Amino acid sequence: MRRHNLSHRQAMAAVLSALAIGATALSVPSPAQGTALGVADEFSPSLVTVDTPTRADKSRLQALGLDLTEHAGHDYVEVVLHTAADREELRAAGFTWDVRIPDLLQREAEINRLDDLFAATRLRTAMPSGRNAYRSLADYNAEMKAMAGANPGLVKLLTLPEKTLDGRTVHGVEIAKNVAVRDGRPTFAMFGVHHAREWPSGEHAMEFAVDLVKGARAGDPRISSLLERGRMVVVPVVNPDGFHLSFTDGQLIDLREVDSGGTATILGTPGNAYKRKNCRVVDGQDTPDGSCAVFSATSPGGFLVGTDLNRNYGGLWGGPGASDLFADPTYRGAAPFSEPETRNVRQLISSRQVTMMISNHTFSNLVLRPNGVNPTTIGPDGLPVGDAPDEQAMKALGARMTAQNGYANIHGWELYDTTGTTEDWSYNATGGYGYTFEIGPNEFHPPFAQVVDEYLGAGQFAGKGNREAYLVAFEEAVSRASHAVISGKAPVGATLRLRKQFSTPTWNPENDFTDTLESSMATTGKTFSWDVNQSTRPAVQARLVKLLDDEPTRSETFTGTAAPTESVDHELVVTEADQEILQVVLDWPTPDDLDLEVYRKNADGSLTEVGSSGNFVGEKEKATINAPTPGTYVLRVINFASVTPTYTLTASLYNATEQTTAPMIEAWTLTCERNGQVLQSVPVVVERGQHVKVDLRVCGQLWNR
Repeated sequence: MRRHNLSHRQAMAAVLSALAIGATALSVPSPAQGTALGVADEFSPSLVTVDTPTRADKSRLQALGLDLTEHAGHDYVEVVLHTAADREELRAAGFTWDVRIPDLLQREAEINRLDDLFAATRLRTAMPSGRNAYRSLADYNAEMKAMAGANPGLVKLLTLPEKTLDGRTVHGVEIAKNVAVRDGRPTFAMFGVHHAREWPSGEHAMEFAVDLVKGARAGDPRISSLLERGRMVVVPVVNPDGFHLSFTDGQLIDLREVDSGGTATILGTPGNAYKRKNCRVVDGQDTPDGSCAVFSATSPGGFLVGTDLNRNYGGLWGGPGASDLFADPTYRGAAPFSEPETRNVRQLISSRQVTMMISNHTFSNLVLRPNGVNPTTIGPDGLPVGDAPDEQAMKALGARMTAQNGYANIHGWELYDTTGTTEDWSYNATGGYGYTFEIGPNEFHPPFAQVVDEYLGAGQFAGKGNREAYLVAFEEAVSRASHAVISGKAPVGATLRLRKQFSTPTWNPENDFTDTLESSMATTGKTFSWDVNQSTRPAVQARLVKLLDDEPTRSETFTGTAAPTESVDHELVVTEADQEILQVVLDWPTPDDLDLEVYRKNADGSLTEVGSSGNFVGEKEKATINAPTPGTYVLRVINFASVTPTYTLTASLYNATEQTTAPMIEAWTLTCERNGQVLQSVPVVVERGQHVKVDLRVCGQLWNR
């Protein structure tokens, strides 16, 4: 049975004592509700399924700042309620829900007992490593070091450049034939545990690394070919601070065992088994190393402490689905890449030609692809965000991967909008395809037996699973139809360097920042071939949008009041058959919160939602309906949180012009260098699937002078 928590609590008390003086210099957010220790007659953290029949309901739910999971459907979102206050906030907002796991701490204890039994009865599983239990952070680091030490020509241990806020070093491994040679092969990058509680995401990443090494050593022809043609980079734990706290707190002890069957009813845990974020305590301030446990204990489940790393990446940072409130679960951070963990990933991707990226998470059995916001969403440039330029190709690859694991192949916004995610930045900055895998059907870290089944496949997917899906992704990563190639002649021993610098757009142009991509290779012969990403970023490629005329063809204004928690409907009759856009704008004179829903009335009197807007407090609402058909529309004003609910509602019909945005053409700068001296520099414009030859004869002429 697990006994880790007794020593962990003693260590935690020692740290608290040691840091008592140093910690006073930090401004720590006040806890909302004590600690997360659950007593039988008090509220216990729970997992509930919240009814969200409309998209506006999902937006309203996001605005509450509760702990939303990635398990959602067209009419529901699952939410972790950490405190009784969370539950009351949900009720006060008018939501209904079903309780799926009434006590997550009791469930944690049950999982631990199941895992103990599983490990006792299966000394070795069919996983590539043979493991029968979850890894600790120390297990991951020791295994990666041992893997590199035992396979010097195949595996290289990576040490990412920045330590975490709690002072930890982040490790990964790079796997390839002749791994130390700086050649021009493309890279497949895989990440796990951005969110602390999502333990299977690290397990699958690590098992795939073990799988590739074992396959290469055994001469597996498929794996050997992949590692000859490409490189694999695996960082199984992006967020080691949060994961270590979640994992150690998750090794629950039922104190009734210690009490020899007595009356104790408390499940002993410092309460961070379901922590989501990293260990950021105050923006712009570091914390004393080793103090994460202390500060996380100030809030239920470590809920108030930290930045959501998967909202902190630069791509469209600060937009829908990312909160600017520190205590919210999706807090985006003070700025793009404000966190050392996301800067580590940025540096790794920016310094390689990463043609494929998978970020593993839990849960929902999903494969998600860019972009993270609905394509009709008006972006910071005033135009619809649109679909990714490579939507059809990424959707097709998603289908090939989900055919192996049975997951749903969808966009992230089909659950709810997200911005600042790993794949939205990596894809839009580099052009390399990017995906999120949401592993498992219904829990953040389920019994380990389920982790085995998800990796290897079970039932109709037996022998496939995520293992096969990852192999499909690796095959796409090395396929030259999916990226570009630059080749030519160059002196033996020259360093070739590709560089590009550009401004990355965020949701607020004031936060736009400079990104730099820079990778290099060494020539070993008189000719070279370099697998690279396209030179023009997807973020600046052409997209089809509808531009409204300056003036509406017709406009109608409504005014009114809505009582708290109530709604008011207004009807608009559209008779015009050729209007491109119906735009409905809701305004009010106070900083309070009103929401907007737009419905089309059917012949039988029922309503079909066609648009909605549910922004954060103080942000006004606007819904846009493309090509409205003639008929009656119901414009519903909802008083979500307003004490002075007077409003003005304006519905306008517009003609619009379809237009393809002007594309930018970007070039790589390719330099040929000797001992750091640039002998020749040439611009290279290359598209996805294109092979371009470059003339480096000047470099050759100067090489021997």
